Amino acid sequence: MVNGLGRKASELKQQGDRLGAKAMHHPWMVPLARLGYLAKGVVYAVIGVLALQVAFGSGGKTTDTKGALATLAQDSWGKVLLAVVAVGLVGYVLWRVVQAWMDPDGKGTGAKGLLLRGFYLVSAAIHTALALAAFRLVLGAGGVGSSGDQSAQSWTARLMSQPFGQALVAVVGLVIAGMGVWQAYKAWKEKFREKLRLDTLRPQQAEWAMRISKLGILARGLVFVLIGGFLVQAALTANPRRARGLDGALETLAAQPHGAVLLAVAAAGLVAYAVYMAVEARYRRFLGA
Repeated sequence: MVNGLGRKASELKQQGDRLGAKAMHHPWMVPLARLGYLAKGVVYAVIGVLALQVAFGSGGKTTDTKGALATLAQDSWGKVLLAVVAVGLVGYVLWRVVQAWMDPDGKGTGAKGLLLRGFYLVSAAIHTALALAAFRLVLGAGGVGSSGDQSAQSWTARLMSQPFGQALVAVVGLVIAGMGVWQAYKAWKEKFREKLRLDTLRPQQAEWAMRISKLGILARGLVFVLIGGFLVQAALTANPRRARGLDGALETLAAQPHGAVLLAVAAAGLVAYAVYMAVEARYRRFLGA
């Protein structure tokens, strides 16, 4: 019986590998992945531009990724762009699943590689929710739900109600902050450059693409550190209302001394991250190419 179960598990794995390989080499896979990076860039561009407007006192608002989708849905042309973004997000989800399952980037099966591939699956789940929210807005089937702050506080409260809940929230906060530190390190060391084909650009263009990309990745990493820090604070004080989402992190920056300057820098960094996503969409190496 044990041998039979082993053979069945092996057969299922082989079938999964065949399906994964088929998906990875499907002619639509790379175009969808490129559209996915571009769609993600559009979302961050909206967040950054709205925050810049707040910083310069010309309207706008601090918002998160779902709030950015709702902003796009406010007029007819925005809905057309939102429909493209929704399709692109589906492409991004598929690419993340392929990255996790087939490992085209060669992360390997060591502890670090498996951790990164696990992150790809988490990213796929997050962007699946974002894609569904985008489709709902396009179809006029309702809003995007609660704000980032409300959502963060809600799931933090649920997690705290579990055994060892405060410790779990602290661990989640430390993981998110750690991801932010890793992104900042990746930006500083230019570890993302190996994924890009910048040899087709003139040297000055490639240098500017790298500078803007570094700024964008660094800014997003620092925002992650802030969000993780708020979760740790919520755990230490046993107060889920201390948790913050992306919108709350930006609001906190704006509330500090010289907050307008801090918010403007963070917002410009998020716009730079949108540019980095566009660079990835155009110049990223795929499938070991």
